[in-house]
Amino acid sequence: MKQKEIIAAICCLFLTTMAMAQEKTYTGVRIFDQRARSLKVAPLSNPYLPPVLIMGTDDRIGVNFDVLDEDVHYLRYSVVHCNAQWQPSALVESEYVDGFNYADIQDYEQSEATFTHYWNYHFTIPNEDFKLSKSGNYLLRVYEQDDPDHVLFQTRFSLCENTVGVRAELTASTDVDYKAAHQQLAVTLNYKPETIHDPYGELTTVISQNTRTDNVAVLTSPMRVGMGTLIYEHQAPLIFAAGNEYRRFETVEAHSLNMGVAALTYYEPFYHATLYTDEPRCDVQYLYDQTQRGYFTIRNAEADDSDVEADYVMTHFTLYTGQPITGGNIFLEGEFAHGLPAEQVLMRYDEASGCYRCSLLLKQGAYNYQYLFFPDGAKQGRTDVIDGDKYQTMNQYAIRVYDRPSGERYDRMVGFGIVRP
Repeated sequence: MKQKEIIAAICCLFLTTMAMAQEKTYTGVRIFDQRARSLKVAPLSNPYLPPVLIMGTDDRIGVNFDVLDEDVHYLRYSVVHCNAQWQPSALVESEYVDGFNYADIQDYEQSEATFTHYWNYHFTIPNEDFKLSKSGNYLLRVYEQDDPDHVLFQTRFSLCENTVGVRAELTASTDVDYKAAHQQLAVTLNYKPETIHDPYGELTTVISQNTRTDNVAVLTSPMRVGMGTLIYEHQAPLIFAAGNEYRRFETVEAHSLNMGVAALTYYEPFYHATLYTDEPRCDVQYLYDQTQRGYFTIRNAEADDSDVEADYVMTHFTLYTGQPITGGNIFLEGEFAHGLPAEQVLMRYDEASGCYRCSLLLKQGAYNYQYLFFPDGAKQGRTDVIDGDKYQTMNQYAIRVYDRPSGERYDRMVGFGIVRP
């Protein structure tokens, strides 16, 4: 082979290797086996908060889900440590897991007196069989014991050292408008000066709004630094479209109409709940409604144990617009939609009725939802098109702080805070 050909081959191999190294691992919440349903991951102390555990406390992260099947599945889980951007970190398993990086799910029970047959599974982290030694982000995968390649789902949680104090202020007087369509945060971090040597370069602050994952803000440098204080303010990522209060409905009783439900019937093999037809609220005056800020709760009001006695209901969503909205697609958003394929939460337009429609099989309970419009090619949804942006909206913002000093191989999670209007 000629020298030029050898050099060309080496260059090609190098570029291919670099491209492979730059490929990102998909670490979003995703349900791979559609028999897995009603996935809930949250602190045991509060099911309406993100799955973040403060290390050294008695709290636990609870994982609860169903598998729709007559037969029991013997399941196992393991974790992957991730950086602040949710990509696998440089740590090896033995550096963040105390023992083996897997554990069997031992708590499961078959559904009782339900039309839909399922098995309910639940476990907590950490536990006697599974302990984690490092703070940071974790990707959790649940799979069949006898077939590790058959992953039912993957989800996320975080462990926080809580060594950095997080304070935040929220205002509707923003850098882009005044008490109109946006909300803006100012975040202050308090730390011991000897613990952070490069406050401008080693911290990453991540902010999320309610249960959304499409509009997360990432800040890598504060506006200014004082003695033991970092301040983030008047930065574009700190400004969020305000959205509107979540719409909500309940299916907690199978024999009577519940909140937001226009009709409830049984057609084999499911109950069917037809929700009242929604309409756009972008031009409607703001109306306060106490919601769960996008979260859901499993509940059968007629049962002693909703985990195994709540049935599944085919839930029909309808949005009347009169004509199709061009230039993008409308999706359902809420915790219940996390991990579902996009086509399952896509609202499809029905020409005959002038409505967008979507049907989902959901377990009995109380649900929050909203409509997000994604312009063609966009990765971030817009609330203004259907639900509107109202500055008074009672949003919940979660603030996560990560620290990676020079020379370290992973991002420690050092601070966590929640702010609401």
